[in-house]
Amino acid sequence: MATIQIDRLLDACIRMGGSDIHIVVGRPPTLRISGSLKSLDTKVLDSEDTTALMKSITPEKNQQQLQEDGSCDFGFAFGDYGRFRVAVFRQKSNISMVLRLIPSKFLSFDQIGLPGPTASLCRRPRGLFLVTGPTGSGKTTTLASMINYINENLDTHIITVEEPIEYYHDHKRAVINQREVGLDVPTFAEALKRSLRQDPDVILVGELRDLDTIEAAISAAETGHLVFGTLHTTGCQGTVNRIIDAFPTNQQEMIRVQLSTNLIAVLSQTLCPVKNAKGRVAAYEFMLVTPAISNLIRENKTYRIESTIQTCRNLGMRLLDDHLWELYQKGQISLMELVDKSRNPAEMLKKARENFPKDPDHAKMGPIIGEMQALGQT
Repeated sequence: MATIQIDRLLDACIRMGGSDIHIVVGRPPTLRISGSLKSLDTKVLDSEDTTALMKSITPEKNQQQLQEDGSCDFGFAFGDYGRFRVAVFRQKSNISMVLRLIPSKFLSFDQIGLPGPTASLCRRPRGLFLVTGPTGSGKTTTLASMINYINENLDTHIITVEEPIEYYHDHKRAVINQREVGLDVPTFAEALKRSLRQDPDVILVGELRDLDTIEAAISAAETGHLVFGTLHTTGCQGTVNRIIDAFPTNQQEMIRVQLSTNLIAVLSQTLCPVKNAKGRVAAYEFMLVTPAISNLIRENKTYRIESTIQTCRNLGMRLLDDHLWELYQKGQISLMELVDKSRNPAEMLKKARENFPKDPDHAKMGPIIGEMQALGQT
């Protein structure tokens, strides 16, 4: 019974264009569609339902981990439709699950809307390329597209280190090895150290979550490898500061020098619901590490990075607010989304009032304007 139910839920998620399935006691199964939650027209789940659904898809070793740690993560394939990444956890002594759909098809750079220089950066022989953003911002999809591009176009050896493996890559022009933390290797840092003896050209690190992993990634880039990694940071300037601040004070000057010579680009992204349509569109902040930006990193003047990005638009760089404004002008995102995702919401709101005074969403912004005024943002 539970297996039939989970299959129906997975099928509904794919059919309705969902990105996630939420399974929790006291509510019907709920899908995230275009960024919003929508409950399915079915029964409210009780404790027995969520436990049965969990047992129908969770491997024994992960069930044991759930008993010991209160949570576990794993992935599984659902026919030819794609894979699901699963997070199982206890709450109020009940079982909850979140299943994220990982589509089986890779998107092209044009389909995702990646910046122009992305393809040439994927052909670089060495360096560190960071993709950043909050959880659910599409970092995994972007990186999978980059790895697929390299796999299809270059004779290289690619090693990925993930927890869990989400997109499965077949060997194309490249040889590709995918290692899962907790299954194939104990930690990200250990996998990175070992990978340097495995003749890699390209290394993907699923998450730069601690000092050891960040240090190993920078070292791998420094020793002649192209390294891709993710961070849960917002903006290019914030990403550089986050990496430097992860190190003890007495090492930060050395790290600034290493980062200035090995970092090649930062792509910071967020996903926005498409206005009056299904689906989501990505908004980007993109920084190429030019000699000017390299100097700013080395000289501890990262506060000038954003102004430098703004003056280097001809190289393909852009600030997040500029891209959000571009999407708003094209009618792809709403005024609410523009203000919510912007770094400078008051400035964006003022700009929208001046340029699009007839936008009906202005009427909905009254309470938000009041909050901004109370916070001194307008």
